[in-house]
Amino acid sequence: MKELVEYIVKSLVEDQNAVVVELSDEGKEINVLVRVSEADFGKIIGKSGRVANSIRTVARTSARKQGKRVNIKFTDKK
Repeated sequence: MKELVEYIVKSLVEDQNAVVVELSDEGKEINVLVRVSEADFGKIIGKSGRVANSIRTVARTSARKQGKRVNIKFTDKK
């Protein structure tokens, strides 16, 4: 899951070195925290949150195959 989200996010941003994906697996639930640079934050969220929702949809589909739920939070803070 971490690799999937990291790959998608890094393909969207300019500063790929600033991307940090933290994952915590708690039984049937996976929590993902994605940190990007402040300059790239708007690219990840997209207009009206469309890009962020698309990333969440892809991750949820992948997690459902494993019988889990996933929550993704995006931030630009270090």
